[in-house]
Amino acid sequence: MARYHIETYGCTSNRGESRQIERRLRDAGHHPVDGPEEADVAILNTCTVVEKTERNMLRRAEELGEETADLIVTGCMALAQGEQFREAGVDADVLHWDEVPTAVTNGECPTTTPDAEPVLDGVIGILPIARGCMSDCSYCITKRATGKIDSPPVEENVEKARALVHAGAKEIRITGQDTGVYGWDDGERKLHELLERICAIEGDFRVRVGMANPKGVHGIREELAEVFAENEKLYNFIHAPVQSGSDDVLGDMRRQHQVEEYVEIVETFDRFLDYWTLSTDFIVGFPTETEEDHAQSMALLRETRPEKINVTRFSKRPGTDAADLKGLGGTAKKERSKEMTDCKMEVVGEAYDSMVGETHEVLVVEEGTGDSVKCYDEAYRQVVVQNATEYGLEPGDFADVEITGHSTVYAFGEPV
Repeated sequence: MARYHIETYGCTSNRGESRQIERRLRDAGHHPVDGPEEADVAILNTCTVVEKTERNMLRRAEELGEETADLIVTGCMALAQGEQFREAGVDADVLHWDEVPTAVTNGECPTTTPDAEPVLDGVIGILPIARGCMSDCSYCITKRATGKIDSPPVEENVEKARALVHAGAKEIRITGQDTGVYGWDDGERKLHELLERICAIEGDFRVRVGMANPKGVHGIREELAEVFAENEKLYNFIHAPVQSGSDDVLGDMRRQHQVEEYVEIVETFDRFLDYWTLSTDFIVGFPTETEEDHAQSMALLRETRPEKINVTRFSKRPGTDAADLKGLGGTAKKERSKEMTDCKMEVVGEAYDSMVGETHEVLVVEEGTGDSVKCYDEAYRQVVVQNATEYGLEPGDFADVEITGHSTVYAFGEPV
């Protein structure tokens, strides 16, 4: 039996795959340890979304190679740029995540039994509903690692969700490279059907839906918004990355959707839901982005006012078409990023400020710093409750709290 240590970087899908690796290792009788220096084998689950992340992954792989007897590298960078580790002289097995458990035991790892208890992250269960996407974005290297959408049947995902609930999950995080196109490989978009089935599972829990590109969501926006409106178990939260407010730039990015479709998604959810959270992403400084294009992105941010916004400066990724384009200067990207980030903080701050004085039901998901706990309300807005011991609050509890203040990107609340 081996002692193993797993480190995971990147998105929730990566964390979900690490949980599956850990489940199979545990079922085989292996034991987790606190650090690589105590492990027989270290497993590095990588991300490669931008150039800085790629450098960090190489550096961490080199460090782990010195700290442990055996190293396995998996995840997106392993699949898309596995040769980088060999060229850097990293002594590691570079594998698909599904191959990792077998490699640990030299081909003798048993198959996970159907009734094996899933591995939870506290009270959080991660459910990858599919792998891959239907997009072909000109800047994205992740597609080389994940491929086209591969959707397991609805019933299979429902059973996985049920197993998570039975294991004690109070929050199920549905993940995928693009959850909005779940089922497209079978000719039918099925995300709304899957969510309805999961919400029908007995138990007191909440469900968060991960990233869904606007193109996939747009075609089922009415059906999807209706499912959200009718199911209290669903956080009223949607992450639809628009990336740019300019149709010209979206075309150069090969993003499949146009700005109008993104706006129509927002308008649809506004009709069905009184209180909900919009999350989106913007790439700043794409090589063909002009000052006018950037101004359109700023205008879209102010118009739709998403409460959670990821702002990323464009980074060339090897092997992508956008890497061949003449890039903008670092100064231009920095200035545009700062302008958008400043606007983002203003928009997000106003959203949390509007909550002060209101009462919301929250789910405690994890311990915070000191004697505090981190919670999420009905719209997946983060609420911190201090002096948790005094109120008897711990992860997995539900509570009604009055919002007493905020710190721009999260609120403070007291139980009522």
